[in-house]
Amino acid sequence: MIKTSYSPSAGTAFITFTNVKVPIENLLGVENMGFEIIMSNFNHERWVIVVCLTTTLRLMVEQCFRWANLREAFGKNLISQPVIRNKLAHMVAQVESLDSWVENVTFQMTKMTEKQQFKYLGGTIALLKLQTTRTATFISDQACQIFGGRAITRTGMGMYIERFQKSFKFASIYGGSEEIMADLGIK
Repeated sequence: MIKTSYSPSAGTAFITFTNVKVPIENLLGVENMGFEIIMSNFNHERWVIVVCLTTTLRLMVEQCFRWANLREAFGKNLISQPVIRNKLAHMVAQVESLDSWVENVTFQMTKMTEKQQFKYLGGTIALLKLQTTRTATFISDQACQIFGGRAITRTGMGMYIERFQKSFKFASIYGGSEEIMADLGIK
């Protein structure tokens, strides 16, 4: 077992098979078509990653609004500072855009068979995942700027931002890296 920052439940390990015979009754699907079975799962896996991360992004923006309304600097709440409102505006615009795209893809998934999804939505879902993970990087950076020193605290309001900073990058890796998503989306 290879230890990761992510989770021991991921079962990350290095294994090799040499001259292995699989009994016919243990085959999943048709012989030599295992890669296709794995690939057919990726659309749904990536969709779940996108939905979970987009929900988390919305929560991070909410935390930023709460903090900006509570924290005072220079005799005023942070929310009264134009630079903070500008950061929040860009954060909200990106999260709302993702939500719209997720709803559109989700609707299409409900109207297509799994085979149609594999054929028509693979590239779209890959690009959606890419945009979601890039947005996560942006949201993390902006949240850190809004929270300042509180963004690195493990308690109080800053704990959510601190946790997010340590974990958001995982979504850029599992289900396919950003570079793979970009290539798949354009192909």
